[in-house]
Amino acid sequence: MFGVDDYENQPLADAFGIVMGTSHTEPMMRASNEYGKFGHGAWRWDTNNASIRPFFEYGALRAKPYVNNSLFTVAMRGSGDTAIPLTPEKAVAALINAVAAQREILNDVFADVGKKATDIPQMWCLYKEVQGYFENGMTVPDDITLLWADDNWGNVRRLPIGNETSRSGGAGVYYHFDYVGDPRDYKWINTINLERTLEQMKLAHAYQADRIWIVNVGDLKGLEIPINHYLDLAYNIDQWDYNSVPKWLEFWAQREFGQQAAAIASVVDRYGVLAGRRKYELLSPGTYSVINYHEAETVVGEWAALAKDAQAIYDALPAATQPSFFETVLHPVLGGWTVYKIHVQAGYNDFYVKQKRTATNTMAQQVLSDFNTDAAITQRFHALLGGKWKGIMDQTHLGYDYWQQPMRNAVPPLSYVQALETSLSGNLGIGIEGSNATVSGDDQYHSLSSNKLTSLPLEPYGPKTRYIDVFSRGTESCSWSFEFPPYLKLEPSSGVTGSQNGSDVRVFISVPNWDKVLGSPTALLNITSSCDWGSTGEPQIAVPLVSQKVPSGFTGFVESDRHIAIEPEHSSRTSTVNGAKYLTLKSNGRVLSGITLTPVTSPSFPAGSGHVLEYDIYTFTDTPYGANITLHISPSLNFLGSQRPLKYGIAIDAETPQTVQYIANTTNGALPAGWEPAVGDAAWGVSSGNSTTTRHTLTPGKHTLKFWSVEPGIVLQKIIIDLGGVRKSYLGPPESFRAGVDKIGNYDGTTYLRK
Repeated sequence: MFGVDDYENQPLADAFGIVMGTSHTEPMMRASNEYGKFGHGAWRWDTNNASIRPFFEYGALRAKPYVNNSLFTVAMRGSGDTAIPLTPEKAVAALINAVAAQREILNDVFADVGKKATDIPQMWCLYKEVQGYFENGMTVPDDITLLWADDNWGNVRRLPIGNETSRSGGAGVYYHFDYVGDPRDYKWINTINLERTLEQMKLAHAYQADRIWIVNVGDLKGLEIPINHYLDLAYNIDQWDYNSVPKWLEFWAQREFGQQAAAIASVVDRYGVLAGRRKYELLSPGTYSVINYHEAETVVGEWAALAKDAQAIYDALPAATQPSFFETVLHPVLGGWTVYKIHVQAGYNDFYVKQKRTATNTMAQQVLSDFNTDAAITQRFHALLGGKWKGIMDQTHLGYDYWQQPMRNAVPPLSYVQALETSLSGNLGIGIEGSNATVSGDDQYHSLSSNKLTSLPLEPYGPKTRYIDVFSRGTESCSWSFEFPPYLKLEPSSGVTGSQNGSDVRVFISVPNWDKVLGSPTALLNITSSCDWGSTGEPQIAVPLVSQKVPSGFTGFVESDRHIAIEPEHSSRTSTVNGAKYLTLKSNGRVLSGITLTPVTSPSFPAGSGHVLEYDIYTFTDTPYGANITLHISPSLNFLGSQRPLKYGIAIDAETPQTVQYIANTTNGALPAGWEPAVGDAAWGVSSGNSTTTRHTLTPGKHTLKFWSVEPGIVLQKIIIDLGGVRKSYLGPPESFRAGVDKIGNYDGTTYLRK
């Protein structure tokens, strides 16, 4: 209660030229919890305006001396920041009456200083259902600024269109850097990708929502960097182009630390990509795949590299500067890395117990160790500078099971195996990449009584290796050795695994020289061991080799493992139509970059007639039933309203383009179907409930995929062509081999941030 907790608050703010206001749900310069202390009766204008009106009057009187630095919120929401419990028609009638009374109060209170309501800055925040009231016809006087709200997750819902831009009060944006609500709270530490903020606020500025910008922040301490960036954009957004974030971060780092500015900027920029992929509060042990595309280990490796770089900077800084660097940079990096390790290792724990690995228990203990590390990082923050910020990072962030914060941090569920007993199938287990199945022995993931597994294929244009895991499932150490054809290479091809003299081993399979592979054979790998295989027979691994080549001179993406994955900035060709063109937004998205249409005020272009992105591809698989093409698109919303919903066009070669409206129109201020998984995933098209998949006919050979942004505001993050081989993952397959760019034998197929 800013005006009550300390009566010197408002005069002090006024002396510093700070404009004070109240939130979207707090009218007339009074905090909502003031009504609980000083108000009488229900917070309902339709039934209790006689009590509420004096409450409003006092707010205006209290702010009167500071009117030049005050911003009044008008209208109302329901009690506790909820919708008014009335039908939309009755709610609108009550709000119209409330605004009229509020204007009367302003006219009366400020009459003796020569001001009218029209002279006093006011805003009406079109938050959640309130936007529906406006779109269904409710109006307020023109001098009141319309504050368009985002979706609480950094995606503007709507911006001024048509004659809305001619209002004298103009328009603004209410934006979020943290939030309490669906689909889950996020309020621990900074998870903001600055490039995303820049893109969204550039959009707002271009559509004249530039009178007021407000950002919702719970605790300032964890969000200094995005707050500073947001305010600098507000001060002069024309100074910062779409790819200005690294330069802005260098300026910020130089100002704050006086050295290593470029290195610090790189760390903070990379952090924004990694943290922005999914809010910490939404992570689970199954978010990143532990069996497909090396996803989980690669993501944790990216965090580890980031932590190493941040720690090196910290170690080189003067002691006096280290606390502020820890608070703003190193703490979120170490905290994020630790939380990722907890969830990913819990995922491995779940995977290992399915395979009955002895390492199940070791992985569980590692999760518990990192759980304690998480607490230690918080305690370190609170001990800095003699406990100056003690308690500020107490926010719980582990153990969510619904939208609200957990009352105590809790570790993810963990499993253990009985380490004093040996598996029925012996002391060794064999697993393969991309599968939960193991041999020897039975499980639900392969045919019963079969001791043979078939690995993922090796192909010239696919990952240069596939792997086999040899792991302990008993109490003894076992030596083992593989027998394999001479055209394969296994590293290592023999070893010791077990509790005493060795550990689990990952064996990498490769083809050193594809010229020595005749046809497309299936190689058989036999494994012998000093231990027996329990009640089952000796296991065998089949390795398909698919020896295919593209024509000489082809440049573009090549199918392997029955899919093609494309980072959109790597187009073969692009075009400009009437000044509209595609722009690469570096680090905007979940992996490498995003592609968007500029200027963002471009008109609609029907698919097939406007600016196009083209990608040359080469496929080998015959798909009589068609191939699916899925796009990952930033979680933007229909900011131009129902008349111009976001749409894209897509086609293969000369086929008629398919036009896709992937975000449904809504009414009454509601969010569209599929919104919750979209904001959770930080992209449309990742979860099955989001419709960014189209079906196309693809015959083997060279083709050109074409993409059109029918409306501006779309940020394309990834293209995935599924010819029957895409496996489950969060980020999708890493970018495919590019003929003319990559070299056969060097492409590893595991790098997500590949430049």
